[in-house]
Amino acid sequence: MNNGFSTGEEDSRGHTDQTCCLIDDMERCRNQAGYASYSKRIQKTVAQKRLKLSSDPAAQHIYICDHHKERIQSVRTKRRRKDSEDDSNETDTDLHEFPDLYQLGVSTLRRYKRHYKVQARQGMKRAQLADTIMKHFKTIQIKEKEIITVFVYMVKMGANKLDQKNGLGNDTT
Repeated sequence: MNNGFSTGEEDSRGHTDQTCCLIDDMERCRNQAGYASYSKRIQKTVAQKRLKLSSDPAAQHIYICDHHKERIQSVRTKRRRKDSEDDSNETDTDLHEFPDLYQLGVSTLRRYKRHYKVQARQGMKRAQLADTIMKHFKTIQIKEKEIITVFVYMVKMGANKLDQKNGLGNDTT
């Protein structure tokens, strides 16, 4: 979640010609900008946590460096895990519990939406679509013990789930 960071359109070059758009404690950051952007949602988090960060009005973009991304993520509210069999009143951060869907391409997000029949309006931007899918992803109930057991079995047998779906057994390989 995850993270609330919108990545914009990605390319293999990154943002090598841009520096972070943030002013940190009255001084402009000189780090190279990454794919994370300083969205309205992130600005709200920064204001709530009273971080001394602000967007430079002279900046031509909204991309932030990895240092500031990690700093913002580290102060986000810790959330309790729900529906865990081993729930012992411990807290985990929301950041590493879920995949970063904001790194996925629009076509992948649309395939997920179509496969799971997620209700979302047509023509959503990638960040909005990733937010919607992340909400759905968090609601999926899983049986951890069963999944781990099947995974270990598949690894030991040298098989994969696609073999089962296609009706192939280990004796045909």
